[in-house]
Order: sequence, then structure tokens, then C-alpha cells
Amino acid sequence: MGYNYVMEKLDAKINGINRHDHLKIKICISGSAEMGHLPLRDFEYAKELGRQIALAGAVLTTGATTGFPFWAAKGAKEAGGMSIGFSPAHSEKEHVEVYKLPVDYMDIIIYTGFGYPGRDLFLTRASDAVIEGPGRIGTFHEFTVAYEDQKPIGILQSEDWQTDDIIKEILKNSHRETGNVIFNTDPKKLVTDIIEMVKKGKYSDIPSPEVLLN
Repeated sequence: MGYNYVMEKLDAKINGINRHDHLKIKICISGSAEMGHLPLRDFEYAKELGRQIALAGAVLTTGATTGFPFWAAKGAKEAGGMSIGFSPAHSEKEHVEVYKLPVDYMDIIIYTGFGYPGRDLFLTRASDAVIEGPGRIGTFHEFTVAYEDQKPIGILQSEDWQTDDIIKEILKNSHRETGNVIFNTDPKKLVTDIIEMVKKGKYSDIPSPEVLLN
């Protein structure tokens, strides 16, 4: 039984559904929820990251929050992409009324119910890679979780913030390998390089004919 025959049977069976949709790359944008101390151009940096993720056919994941991740989600949706938010709240009501977080520019919001620290863990674990923008303690927490999980991590560099310099200092003093962490000032190049890093660890996932025809 030839491979082409098997694939034709499979296509007829699932009516054209793409069986590799589960292989879409999920990229987390991590950054400060408060951007009042940053110039307006940094909002555009966030949007451009989201836009490039969408144009690459990847899925954007965020902490379902305000600030840098919010503007990244806006950029992704404006480019026709998919955006998934991981909330610290246990329900939409708590998300909006207690945490005061938005529901805009997200196709799906997953309510973790574990507060900010637990949300960070779910967010980074569910993502294939993490890109860090300007950040505070929560951003560094997401970085350290992703680093311990050996996820590909991209650091957006800018003179407008010190996050990239602080992370460089952390890596310098960690006495650990840092091959999975890359730095760049260009959002498009950063997204492209991160996606290439993720692809190296992806499976092609072609089942046997017996599995396909059962």
C-alpha cells in the first residue's frame, strides 16, 4: 500500500482538515504590563513583534495582560494572526473585576486560577519559545522559568530599557550554557531566528498507514 494512497484516503476521511495544525509554533511575548515610563515607539516595537509572529504563521501567547504583551496581541490580530492569553484569574469575572485585565485581541483566554506566579509557569510551559521585551519582576520570572525549561528565548534589545542588560548580567553570572538565548534589536529578525530554533526540535509526525486507516 503506497504512501500517496494512504494520504488520499486520509484526506477524504477528514474532509481536508490539516492534521498538522497541532504543529503550529506558539511564541510567548513577555514584557512589562506597565509602559508609562517608556516612549511611544516601544508600543510599536510590541505591535511589530506580534505582527511578525502572525505573518510567520505562528500563534502568539501572552499573559492576557496590559502593556507590552497587550500591544503585541494587537499587532498579531491586526495581521490576521491567532492570539491566546493565559490569565492569572480563575474566571472571566475575576479576570476583569479583580485583576483589572483586558479581554481584547485574544481568540482564547485560558483561566489558570493560579495567580501571577502560577500563570507564568502555565504560559511559558505551553509556549515553544519566549521573547522578552522591556520588563519588571514578572518578566524576569518568565525568563527564568523558560531558561530552566531550556526553551528558545529571544531578547529584544533597546536603549529604552535595561531588561536586556540585566539578563546579560544574569547569564554572565549563572555559569551555565546560554546557547538557547539570542539577542537582537530587530523584531522581525528576532522572530525569524526564534522560529528556526523551535523548528529544530519539532517532530514531522507522520503516522504509519495502519494508524491512518483505522
